[in-house]
Amino acid sequence: MNQKDTSQAIHYVSQDPINQNGTALSAVIPTQAVTIPACDTLDKTTLLTSLARACHFPSYFSHNWDSAWDCLTDSDVRHLVLDLTVIKKINTEDFNIFKSIIEDAYSDFGKPQLWIIVPFENDT
Repeated sequence: MNQKDTSQAIHYVSQDPINQNGTALSAVIPTQAVTIPACDTLDKTTLLTSLARACHFPSYFSHNWDSAWDCLTDSDVRHLVLDLTVIKKINTEDFNIFKSIIEDAYSDFGKPQLWIIVPFENDT
């Protein structure tokens, strides 16, 4: 997986500075990617609020999934980063809906791509 891989909407990368294929994390995630700030809890409210701030959504953003899709597809943002390593509690249903929105937007408009940083798991 590298910057030239544009065939999928969502990419999972290890927090390890050198990921599984020997590439530095900074070389895997596009430099122009917008980071979605994360806090201890990831749920609909925190995710939509952080996404709106990071992507500079317009004032008419209504803090719901449909409005997020509309604003994402209208924005110039092509790449997003979400670091799961700092999150202690994830509402799985909300997170799956968010990923579905990203996949649908990417399928329809070719953007955005989401780079999800996951905890490094050492198999040794």
